[in-house]
Amino acid sequence: MMWWHGPVFFWPIFPLMWLGVAVLVFGVLRRRRGWPAALRTAPAEQTLADRFARGEIGEDEYLERMSVLRKGKP
Repeated sequence: MMWWHGPVFFWPIFPLMWLGVAVLVFGVLRRRRGWPAALRTAPAEQTLADRFARGEIGEDEYLERMSVLRKGKP
């Protein structure tokens, strides 16, 4: 009669194990594709910084446009 109670207590382990494997795989794929880095820097801010670095716009225009871009962020 003891073998009946053994597996009953361990049944949540297998779904949790597969959930952990899925989370691990998703995390590895996310890091390899660079999603977090792409989400940190907005493309518009990067473009503006590149234009400033090339000398296409001045410091005043850069700071003004950057403040406009950052106002739209939550």
